[in-house]
Amino acid sequence: MTFDAIVIGTGQAGPSLAHRLASEGKSVAILEKGAFGGTCVNTGCTPTKAYVASARRAFVAKNSTDHGITASAVHIDLNQIKSRKDKLVEASTRGVEDGLRQAENIQVFTGHARFTDTHTVEVNGEELTAAHIFINVGGRPRVLDDFEQVRYLTNRSILELTEVPRHLVIVGGGYIGLEFAQMFRRFGSKVTIVEMAEKLLHKADDDVAAHIAEILKSEGIHLRLKAECISGKTNADGSVTIGLDCSEPEKEVTGSHVLFAVGRIPNTDDLGLENTGVSVDEHGFIKVNKHLQSSVPHIYALGDCNGRGAFTHTAYNDFQIVASHLFDGGARTLENRFTAYAAYIDPPLAQVGLSEKEVREKGIDALIAKRPMERIARAKEMGETQGFLKMLVDKESKRFLGATFLGTGADEYIHAVLGLMYARADYTTMRDAVHIHPTVSELLPTMLEALSPLD
Repeated sequence: MTFDAIVIGTGQAGPSLAHRLASEGKSVAILEKGAFGGTCVNTGCTPTKAYVASARRAFVAKNSTDHGITASAVHIDLNQIKSRKDKLVEASTRGVEDGLRQAENIQVFTGHARFTDTHTVEVNGEELTAAHIFINVGGRPRVLDDFEQVRYLTNRSILELTEVPRHLVIVGGGYIGLEFAQMFRRFGSKVTIVEMAEKLLHKADDDVAAHIAEILKSEGIHLRLKAECISGKTNADGSVTIGLDCSEPEKEVTGSHVLFAVGRIPNTDDLGLENTGVSVDEHGFIKVNKHLQSSVPHIYALGDCNGRGAFTHTAYNDFQIVASHLFDGGARTLENRFTAYAAYIDPPLAQVGLSEKEVREKGIDALIAKRPMERIARAKEMGETQGFLKMLVDKESKRFLGATFLGTGADEYIHAVLGLMYARADYTTMRDAVHIHPTVSELLPTMLEALSPLD
């Protein structure tokens, strides 16, 4: 069967690209071996943020006495929380699949895809051939070596629990681990985070990591830092014990459940890439150029499998880059993209561009502005004063280098900086703007009035 294009995978980039190709009159085969919609819809953004919302409701209900509100009792029904999540996921998944099946010029195939040569993919015994092939296969949770026999959870399986764990041990102090730690603590679990680095979010600025550690500890989450997991066993009662290499006297931790949140690996190992000449790096990510072409120019890689951004918004931008290259003159490229992300702890962490640590490492002559949330009227009025705001500016060009916001609503007003960075505007544009009072973001212009040299 011959098509103009084959799209492998229905994550954020794949369906959008398939629809664009079809709208240009191209015949498209799109392949999916699992649930339509990819990680974001099924096991990532949609379900986890639904859980985060439920956890925040519980936290607010339990912690509003300072606001004159006392709840007589708060009952956590994880089965109902899961049911709500399942309905959201089902609606999104069904929408993606129905949209593809009903579209003109698109034919849907379900099953595992494997390359047989540079232009041919086999699925369920059928060979599909196309001039262009687009890989959008995403990634999966990484499990520590030698721990496969331990009874463990991943970000996928933990979302299927119907009872709150008595004691949840989370291996990994990255943003996925922190989100699950806080939400399940708020659901009522005892929670311990085990992280081999000396701080949470080991790539983050020290002040960010320290603030987040204090936020989590204030909610009763136990942190085991500089602790490497070296062994694991499932006990007779179903609990799991993790052996640790650490400086503390206690060399193990036992939990009713253990969640591995130690990163993700791309789903490229079983695609038959060895039959194509497509190059991958030492971690299995497909190497791409600025237009997302692999080492075989008519084969592109989009989304998590290319290692150029493990987020839904970067996957969608990958679609935009490829569409631009194919149909719109190629103005959009990877080189134009600023790194931006949010961690949905409470309060959220949001970052765009370079961190303070990265600016220092690059030796950039920079200016910095920083303000604690406790000095912002709107935050005090809401009773949510944890965190701080930090912005970095290039001294010579006056353009933003980056910003890190940790505080209530940070995942929204980070875009005030992000937009100006894409506009290549200097910081005075924001400094001279009149923001609405009372808001958190009204302090951004004020902060820029007091920029100081980054020592």
